[in-house]
Amino acid sequence: MHDRQTSPGLSGWLDRLTERRGNQIRLGLDRLLKVTKCMALPMQGDDVRLDGLVMTVGGTNGKGSTCAFLESIALQSGYRVSCYTSPHLFRFQERLRFNGEEVEDQAWEEAFDKVEKARLASGDIDLSFFEVTTLAAITIVQRLKPDLAIFEIGMGGRLDAVNCLASDAAVLTSIDLDHQAFLGPTREKIAWEKAHIARKGCPFVLADPSPPEGLLELLKDKGADVWWIGRDFGYEGDKIQWQWWGRSERRSGLGYPALRGINQLLNASAALAALSALRQKLAVHQGGVRQGLAQVSLPGRFQVLPGQPAVVLDVAHNPHAAGVLAANLDQMGFFPKTVAVVGMLADKDAAAIFARLGGRLDSWCLASLSSEQAGARARLASELRPFCEAMIAGLSDTERPVEPVSIFEFDNPELALRQAASLVGPNDRIIVFGSFVTVAQAWPLARSLGQAPHLS
Repeated sequence: MHDRQTSPGLSGWLDRLTERRGNQIRLGLDRLLKVTKCMALPMQGDDVRLDGLVMTVGGTNGKGSTCAFLESIALQSGYRVSCYTSPHLFRFQERLRFNGEEVEDQAWEEAFDKVEKARLASGDIDLSFFEVTTLAAITIVQRLKPDLAIFEIGMGGRLDAVNCLASDAAVLTSIDLDHQAFLGPTREKIAWEKAHIARKGCPFVLADPSPPEGLLELLKDKGADVWWIGRDFGYEGDKIQWQWWGRSERRSGLGYPALRGINQLLNASAALAALSALRQKLAVHQGGVRQGLAQVSLPGRFQVLPGQPAVVLDVAHNPHAAGVLAANLDQMGFFPKTVAVVGMLADKDAAAIFARLGGRLDSWCLASLSSEQAGARARLASELRPFCEAMIAGLSDTERPVEPVSIFEFDNPELALRQAASLVGPNDRIIVFGSFVTVAQAWPLARSLGQAPHLS
C-alpha cells in the first residue's frame, strides 16, 4: 500500500501524520506495543531491545542539553552515536542525528512506511504523531546499530512512547510542574511518572538535588542503581575551570561548556555520571570529555546572539525554566532596558512564569503562535497586566520605573520582535522566550539584529 514508488515523501508523511485522526496526546504503551509486535522488533521482556547501549533522558527541563552533552562527549571519544530528541526547533529532521548529522529523508520515509504497515496489520490502531515518529526513529536506529543510542523522553516517563525501550542507563534531570493535566498536579505525582524510566539493575542518574519525598524509596523499590547529585557525583569550579567527581573517578581541569547558563554544569555533570556508570562498556577519555564540552551545540537554550542590541533566545516555557532564565539574565550584567518577546501555548502557567521573571522586563511583546492560538495570547495579556500593576505598586518611589511597563500584542513572533527592536537601543537587551515555535519563528529576524548591514 505504501511502497517506495507511491511514497508521499517525507513532507507528505509529516502532513499525513499531522492530520490523522487520533493524533491528540494519549499517554499509554498498550497501543504502541501491539504495533511493535507486528514490526518484529527484538524484545527483552516487554521492552524493545536494540543492539548497543541505550540511554533514556527524562525530566522537566534540561533534557535536551543533557542529551547534547552525552552525544558530543561520546562522539569526541570515537563512538558511533545516535540521538533522538523532541520537539524540533527548525526542521523535523533535527529529531534524529547519527554521528552528529541528520539522517537522510529516505531513511525516515522507509521507517514511516514500515510503521504504517504494522499499524494497519495490528488492527488500524490509532497512534499519535509522536508515537509514530518514535517507532520510526527506533527502526532507523536499529538499522544503524550505533555504539550508544540516546533517546529523550517526550513527556513524563511511565507512559511515554520512548519508555518502550530497554535502556542500559537513565537520566532524570529535574522535576517540576509542567503538563499537569497529563502528569498530575504535584511534584510528587510528576516524579512518580518520571521515575518509571528506571530499569532494574541499571544506573539511574538523578540530577535533581531536591527530589520530592518518596522518589528515592521508589527507585530503590524498582531496583535501580541510583546515582544522586551531591551523594554519588557532583561538581565544583572557579572562574577559570571546573572539576567533576563520581563514585570512583574524578575529572579535573575542565573548561566550561560551550552551552551558556547556570544550569549547564549540572546538566554536564549528569551526562558525565551516566557515562561513568557505563564506563566498563563505553569508556570515554579525558580528551573526549574536554572536546565534547567545548564543541557541544544546542540552539535556543539561553543562546545569546552576537551584536547590539543583545538578543537572547530561550525555549523556557514553564515556571522552573523561567526561574533559570531569570538567574541567567541576572548573570549577564547591566542593560538599561530589557524587552521580552513571548509566545506560549494555552496550557502553560503564565502567571507563575511571570512571577519567576519578576521586574526584569521593561516592555512585553506578546505573540500568537498561530491563528488558533490568538486566545492564548489574549490570556497572556490578561494575566500579565495585573501582575505588572501589582509589581510596580509594591516598589518604593526610588525603585519605581520612570515609564510604565508597556504590553503589546501581535499575530506572530516576528511582528512582536520587530516591535521589540524598535523599543531598544544598541546597549539594550531583547529576550525571546516561550514555545519552541516562538524561538523558531523569531530566529530569522533575531539573527540579523545587531549585525552589520552587509551581513543582514
